[in-house]
Amino acid sequence: MRAIVTVIGKDKSGIIAKVATVLADNSVNIEDISQTIVQGNFTMIMLCDLSGSSLALTDLSSVLKKLGEEIGVSIHVQHEDIFNAMHKI
Repeated sequence: MRAIVTVIGKDKSGIIAKVATVLADNSVNIEDISQTIVQGNFTMIMLCDLSGSSLALTDLSSVLKKLGEEIGVSIHVQHEDIFNAMHKI
């Protein structure tokens, strides 16, 4: 199963490293990543493969939400199919 992870917040050092570490520690593979900083605001979108992880999507979402609170950013996880359906023209 694949999921979309979005991270939004004020830019600071270590955001990518901390999110990627949590994903790697839970055997989640980052297949694609895009990040940018606009006027001090950090945004990142990752396409992740959860097939090697023992965590359910909801559990991963909770872990990343907690991380986001700790580092001062908003982190959301969505199943790839839901993300695609929401962004289809």
